[in-house]
Amino acid sequence: MIQSIKKAGVALAIVTGLSGAAFSAQAADTYKLDPSHTSVVFIVNHLGFSNFQGRLGGASGELTLDRENPSASSATITIDLNQIDSGVEALDNHLKTADFFNVEEFPTATFKSTSVELVGDKSATVTGNLTLLGETKPLVLDVTLTGEGQHPMTGDQVVGFSASGTMTRSEYGMTYLVPGVGDDVALQISSEFAKQK
Repeated sequence: MIQSIKKAGVALAIVTGLSGAAFSAQAADTYKLDPSHTSVVFIVNHLGFSNFQGRLGGASGELTLDRENPSASSATITIDLNQIDSGVEALDNHLKTADFFNVEEFPTATFKSTSVELVGDKSATVTGNLTLLGETKPLVLDVTLTGEGQHPMTGDQVVGFSASGTMTRSEYGMTYLVPGVGDDVALQISSEFAKQK
């Protein structure tokens, strides 16, 4: 379910789609993901009764923002699936088994952007490939720039993004309890990236 994250994302490759109007810096800047200020939330329907939410921690990655040619921007985000947090320890342990994420064999999920389409001054559609459980499938994220500027404590130049998308877990071979536990998993991602010097 949360695999979808990746992105984580990823998702998170969302940041790749910003327009020149949203930035004033030079082209082709490299930014590193801040794992302490990145949240990857998954939402999945449970037996038709509720929309259950959980989180994935352990995000890492970087992006390249090309402000002169935003469509040439790119990002790669990796999620440590051992850091699943549903708020229920027994459930977390089950999610790590071969019924779901099989973290012993596939400890990470990775999102790599493949294209960026601007849909506004601060928004973009970012398409990429999500690799989970040894399978690679396309994932589309709707991305919005939420903030940009100098960090008041570190002095770093920081950009922040939100992103949303939906992945289908059975496409990755995660069929356990489908359809009782939803096949479609919604992703909500919020992340900060610091410019590298």
